[in-house]
Amino acid sequence: MRHLKSGRKLSRIASHRWALMRNLITSLLREEKIRTTDPKAKELRRWVDRVITLGKEGTLHARRQAAGIIQDKAVVRKLFDTIAPRFKERPGGYTRITKIGWRHGDAALVSLIELVGVSDGVSGASEGKKKSRRARRKKAQEEKAA
Repeated sequence: MRHLKSGRKLSRIASHRWALMRNLITSLLREEKIRTTDPKAKELRRWVDRVITLGKEGTLHARRQAAGIIQDKAVVRKLFDTIAPRFKERPGGYTRITKIGWRHGDAALVSLIELVGVSDGVSGASEGKKKSRRARRKKAQEEKAA
């Protein structure tokens, strides 16, 4: 029985689960929105809220604790310099999970997890790349026509 056992195992051993969460936290704080499966997004929300709360503290000890979780020093700086001040007055709930459909192949429920306050309309980091390609193509066509 799982009485009072919190967290999801996600069909992984503890070390793999820890590495997965660290990667997802780092990616979410870098990109500010990512697409992942629904159970991973729900578990990620718990971890990211704790890390952002560390960023709001702003102490050296909190920065070292966050650096122990986040795998990129640039993302740690971004957390403490830009993300945490944005949520200064907010007591919690820094992320939003939106279900976006089923994944082809294994029919897993896919969700978009993003930091609250990120501009709406783009559903995932990969679509942001598509927009830039379209913009480059359009710009090239305009130059060719001129």
